[in-house]
Amino acid sequence: MKIKKRYFLKKKKVKEIKSELGTYGSFISNKDKLEVLESEKYDFILVNGEPYIIMINDKPYPTLKAALNIELEGKIVVVDMGAVRFMSKGADVMSPGIVDASEDIVEGDIVIIVDEKHNKPLAIGISQISGSEMVENTEGKAIKTIHYVGDEIWNLDV
Repeated sequence: MKIKKRYFLKKKKVKEIKSELGTYGSFISNKDKLEVLESEKYDFILVNGEPYIIMINDKPYPTLKAALNIELEGKIVVVDMGAVRFMSKGADVMSPGIVDASEDIVEGDIVIIVDEKHNKPLAIGISQISGSEMVENTEGKAIKTIHYVGDEIWNLDV
């Protein structure tokens, strides 16, 4: 990925991004240095030099590196080990592969998808249905994957 521009964010913009991230914004403190990294495809926000936030359609999402390095607290969906190989290729999450999900998940929430064995983040996605429906349903798409281990966002080298 080719980098076009790099600049620091103003405090007002940092507050906006923190509020848009909701519970995921809690890892950003007032002492952190946030800078924007504009690339050909996506814009990233570096938190103290690490690509912890990605901007997709002008909306911030935490990256998997943030989920792994800071152990983000948030809305978690657990998938069975059979779903892992599909997740590593960027597939959306289907209800039959979901073992457990946070009860407070509603449609449109940002969720972290983890595997049942190691409890490690595999992907970040947007819920298409509620958490209880994810577990109860036996068919249909539950989560739209936006970022997964091994994609170009994961492989970004700053």
